[in-house]
Amino acid sequence: MGKSLAVKNEIIADLKQTLSESQLAIVIDYTGLTVAEITDLRRRLRPKGSSCQVAKNTLMRIAVEGNDTWQPLQELLTGTSAFVFVQEDIGGAIKAYQEFQKVSKKTELRGGVMEGRVLKEADVKALADLPSKEQLMAQIAGAINGVATKLAVGINQVPTSIARGLKAYAEKDGDSAEVEAQPEAEPQAEAEVEAQAQPEAEAESTSA
Repeated sequence: MGKSLAVKNEIIADLKQTLSESQLAIVIDYTGLTVAEITDLRRRLRPKGSSCQVAKNTLMRIAVEGNDTWQPLQELLTGTSAFVFVQEDIGGAIKAYQEFQKVSKKTELRGGVMEGRVLKEADVKALADLPSKEQLMAQIAGAINGVATKLAVGINQVPTSIARGLKAYAEKDGDSAEVEAQPEAEPQAEAEVEAQAQPEAEAESTSA
């Protein structure tokens, strides 16, 4: 009797620990599954950062009692229950289970709990459309590369823009210099006319 109680307490502690590390818990009815099939489901979930555990409903009730995040699981604890605990890739884990379900055709998804809210079967299926961790990383990398490319193009265009600006300034400055030089030529021309006129005036004065 004491050993049985110790084993139960160990299972409850393990459930609490696993729940504390999970983002989502899915409850399925595993009636009819063989040990080999459950092992296959676990193998499919493992690469997605998820696990599957079979436990009695009474032990899960105790494990979630008083935990606001996971206590709603009690609404789904009927019949034979297996629990899929999702720690990382939510969409990938659900898809892995759906693929297993298509092959085995023996399980029934009752629902799940996430952030203290009960999810119906349709809600859980909708989460399968979320991008995987790899897809998110690829999207983030693509966005960063896009920003870096735009920045590099902008930097490369700066010297060109400066050169164009200097050229325009130089051309404008040259035009101003030509305009300023023209009035200086007029006094010089007037001096030449006056120099030519003086001998003529002296000649007229001598003849007179």
